[in-house]
Amino acid sequence: MKSIRYDQDADGVVTLTFDEPNSPVNVMSAAWQASFNEAVDRLDAGKDSIRGVILASAKTTFFAGADLKAVMALEEADAAQAFREIEAVKARFRKLDRLGKPVVAALNGTALGGGFEIALAAHHRIAVDDPGIQLGFPEVTLGLLPGAGGVTKMVRLLGLEAAFPYLVEGKLFGVREAAKLGLVHELVLTPEGLRARAREWIAANPSPVQPWDDPKHRIPGGTPSTPRIAQMLAVAPAALVEKTRHNYPAPEAIMACMAEGAAVDYDTAMRIESRHLARLMVGQNARNMIKAFFFDMNAVKSGASRPKGPAKWRATRVGILGAGMMGSGIAWANATRRVPCVLKDIDLARAQKGRDYTARLLAKRVQQGRMTESEAEATLALVTPAAANADLAGCDLVIEAVFENRELKAQVTREVEPLLAPDGIFASNTSTLPITSLARASARPERFVGLHFFSPVDKMRLVEIIRGRETSDETLARAYDYVLQIGKLPIVVNDSRGFFTSRVFGTFVMEGVAMLEEGIPAAAVENAGRQAGMPVGPLAVVDETSLSLAVHVREEMRKDLEAEGKPYVVQPGEALVLRMVKEFGRPGRAGGGGFYDYPQGAPKSLWPGLKQFEKPDVAWDVQELKDRLLYRQAIETARCLQEGVLASVHDANIGSIFGIGFPAWTGGALQFINSEGPAKFVARADALAAKHGPRFAVPEIVRAKAAAGELFT
Repeated sequence: MKSIRYDQDADGVVTLTFDEPNSPVNVMSAAWQASFNEAVDRLDAGKDSIRGVILASAKTTFFAGADLKAVMALEEADAAQAFREIEAVKARFRKLDRLGKPVVAALNGTALGGGFEIALAAHHRIAVDDPGIQLGFPEVTLGLLPGAGGVTKMVRLLGLEAAFPYLVEGKLFGVREAAKLGLVHELVLTPEGLRARAREWIAANPSPVQPWDDPKHRIPGGTPSTPRIAQMLAVAPAALVEKTRHNYPAPEAIMACMAEGAAVDYDTAMRIESRHLARLMVGQNARNMIKAFFFDMNAVKSGASRPKGPAKWRATRVGILGAGMMGSGIAWANATRRVPCVLKDIDLARAQKGRDYTARLLAKRVQQGRMTESEAEATLALVTPAAANADLAGCDLVIEAVFENRELKAQVTREVEPLLAPDGIFASNTSTLPITSLARASARPERFVGLHFFSPVDKMRLVEIIRGRETSDETLARAYDYVLQIGKLPIVVNDSRGFFTSRVFGTFVMEGVAMLEEGIPAAAVENAGRQAGMPVGPLAVVDETSLSLAVHVREEMRKDLEAEGKPYVVQPGEALVLRMVKEFGRPGRAGGGGFYDYPQGAPKSLWPGLKQFEKPDVAWDVQELKDRLLYRQAIETARCLQEGVLASVHDANIGSIFGIGFPAWTGGALQFINSEGPAKFVARADALAAKHGPRFAVPEIVRAKAAAGELFT
């Protein structure tokens, strides 16, 4: 057996130790499945000499789950084979159920997805009492479902209602929560205590029975025919669709699997589960989400875009210039990751107000039971409000987060940069202004970099790192390390106007405004955005970011292009944005209203004045509106890759999802092109360009992929 060690001691206790060769974690690879089949068959054949079985791991984690590379290789024609392979794994789990001997899972570390399903195959589960251990089923976030028994067993152990967040939402949990739920039966203090306690339990329980094999067992809370459960199941699908818009088949399949499986016997429920999983495994949605949320995400976290030469680095003291919403959020991000920071503004009152933002967020955590009062006080103490530049002396990183104005940014750069530690770096939190031009105010442009945080910082995970023309590898590497240090996701882009995220984000909102300008009803525009999978419609987004800011950015761009002797081309929708601000006095949400009204104490609603832009004779189609919003962003993303603004596919996909809100079901903007098929994408984009203009012109890099039959990888 290549992936499992089989050891039987003198007392007849067999330990199956999972130890995938040449891998830091255990996965359900083909080799593991073959080894597991052999091990279970050997247990069955020799059960007369066996007293019990311990399932253990030689890795620091217990088991990582399915082999996702194998899933990525599946096509629709492989569904039947996938079903048979799922059933084969379950058949071995069933053999353990009916072995007639006690089976104990010794959880020394994290067990997710298929890893926790292996644990559920045991009669008894013991875990180390370590808050760092995670358990549960994240499959829904990858477009899959827990199909090796996870759905069926969780429903039978917890009940339909209680299992819902752990299955449909993919909520993970620690060992103490697992113990409260009864999913883990015992906790021990150290990994060394696992096997000794497992042997004691085996000795005391020679003939255990799984709950689902006990004739007296009933599903907690009742079956789908129970009135209370029936009432829940009547409304739950509609609530789910409100969130998924039918773009995510996995949560809908999980809910169906839960309800269908709870109405039949255990073995039938397991087959139903296998069928649902097989269908998801061969679907495009799973490939998209696995590509983004496993492979691309791991590339980002492992530093695939980080320069390889410089040594790893940690910031020890960070200065933040500007205590507005962005600067206050950056201070919060530092403090909650135990990085001391100085929050500086023009006077102490403003700096203190910025610090109060962290205090309010910490108070919420205390109220929610996520933090103690003393922990909150210690965290808040890491944020020092300041009004004097001298208080920034010795910082090894300073981030300016002042207003988007070149002169102001240049002024604070010249004032503060000399106060940095000898090898310190300076960063600008700008969303649009080119870093190379901002670095002209720096005496050390090689130590100048862009760090574009997203608002609100406490919720948005992405940070866009912008490399200026003179930014050194060491500075870029330090910026990358710092972003990971504060728990954010770094992507690296090269310098250009709007960089990547702001540039592509602008295409989304302006396409929505262009639709409105064409006479399409605002409600249709907003609904198309949501149905496509964007978090909110384009008009709502531009309200939040500010129409007046959009006007300001366009004016700055116009000036810069004129200074460079280049023409400024007015894009569809710009004239309407200008009218909203100048003519109608509607600058956005912060200014009292924009495309939406914001009545106090009531939900926002579209401004009735938008009716004046509607043209009853304009024909429109929801699918085309959705295509325009998604294709426009994907085209601009591909253009960024072609121009060298982006250097990698993983940065494009992760950046588009976490920075722009590009629909997660697509796997990101470039994976969207892959999933459509480059040839089909080109044909559709050409049709949109013919109808709506050159902004839908396909970059040559996409045409080349289509001609070669290749994907973006």
